[in-house]
Amino acid sequence: MATSQLAAPPEGSDLKPVPGAPGFPVIGTTFQMMRDPFAYSRKRRERFGTVSWSNVLFKPMVTLQGPEAAETVLVNRDKAFANGPAWTYFIGPFFHRGIMLLDFDEHLHHRRIMQQAFNKPRLRSYMQAMAPSIERGIEGWRPRDGFKFYDHMKQLTLDLAMDVFMGVELDRREADRINGAFIDAVRAGTAYVRFPVPGLRWHKGLRARKTLEKFFYEHLPAKREKGGDDLFAALCEAETDDGETFTDEDVVNHMIFVLMAAHDTSTTTMATMAYYLARNPEWQDRLREESLALGKPVLDFEDLEKLTTLDLVIKEALRLVAPVPALPRRTVKDTEVLGFHIPKDTFVFLPTLTNHYLEEYWPEPERFDPGRFAEDRREDKVHHYAWQPFGGGVHKCIGLHFAGMQIKSVLHQVLQRYRWSVPEGYEWPLDTTSLPSPKDGLPVRLEQI
Repeated sequence: MATSQLAAPPEGSDLKPVPGAPGFPVIGTTFQMMRDPFAYSRKRRERFGTVSWSNVLFKPMVTLQGPEAAETVLVNRDKAFANGPAWTYFIGPFFHRGIMLLDFDEHLHHRRIMQQAFNKPRLRSYMQAMAPSIERGIEGWRPRDGFKFYDHMKQLTLDLAMDVFMGVELDRREADRINGAFIDAVRAGTAYVRFPVPGLRWHKGLRARKTLEKFFYEHLPAKREKGGDDLFAALCEAETDDGETFTDEDVVNHMIFVLMAAHDTSTTTMATMAYYLARNPEWQDRLREESLALGKPVLDFEDLEKLTTLDLVIKEALRLVAPVPALPRRTVKDTEVLGFHIPKDTFVFLPTLTNHYLEEYWPEPERFDPGRFAEDRREDKVHHYAWQPFGGGVHKCIGLHFAGMQIKSVLHQVLQRYRWSVPEGYEWPLDTTSLPSPKDGLPVRLEQI
């Protein structure tokens, strides 16, 4: 077993050095981690335990597996773990000063203002605005074999984000241009070549950031003046009891980040649901019956809590494929995790995607089993941080209630209009080199009911 290349524990300390191995020269274990994170995490755990280091994207990074380590980092009682320096290394040039890239007092200041855009009255207005857009979007679907569910869902969620978050209508060409910019910005974060070579991910990401900034700044003056029921207007108008508001730069930075987070993560979750519901039609039928029992084509805000079976499926989909597969942090001072010494300025990350597959917490982790979240089982309660798709602590996802509302609103309409299936034995090729997505677009047989 290799010893840690991180700084040793202080003399006389009873803390242990982090074990690990760098991996291949230069690239370290980057390829193994991105190509097959499940096998990678399992092998590292078997060899080194729950805390280990390796070189990832040209940096020594400490992998912290399991809910105990996750709790230490996410609760962050001694304020040793910072979001900004870690996320900035991955996505900083493309999502500059988004809410997830801020820390401590500054983060709390921005979060207090932003929370006004996600209060119950605002959520209710977003939901009302979404309903007709969902209907228009899915009416355009054409039943057939080979219908690419992921691709269509991604287009729908971007259109919803434009309607609900921007409050503007874009023609198809412009919507596709903005969607492409978000895709390039997200994919740039895990680029192997991390400087601007034309045609490669990093260069495309920097160009995408300029496109997004120009887009939002062009619309900002009208939004400041006229307001509205959309998120863009809400961020322009948001004000704390003390009169604190966002600058124009703040609004643009947060819009770029939130719009990305809203449509990419929801797309991943709904695609995961679609995949497992196609392979498990009995659950698809249960959800359809639950939606039909409401007797209304479009959900009202008060209906959200009535779709209890849909809640279970959403939670299981988030367990099986966490939309944000890892949560990085960087230490701002010496600290410890589970008895291991973590020096200042060390990158650590929580592998959210693979933490949800640990057998000691999740029996038969690869099996689709929404019932594990039912009240008579609640396998997620084995540890407070066993299930962590939205992170935790002060950085817990600010849009989690919006995400649940959006997913339920979309699936309620889709279930009543369509049935879908995949050939027996089909397994989707999940691409984990960036945010998880099916390489083949998730082709299904779509049938109108």
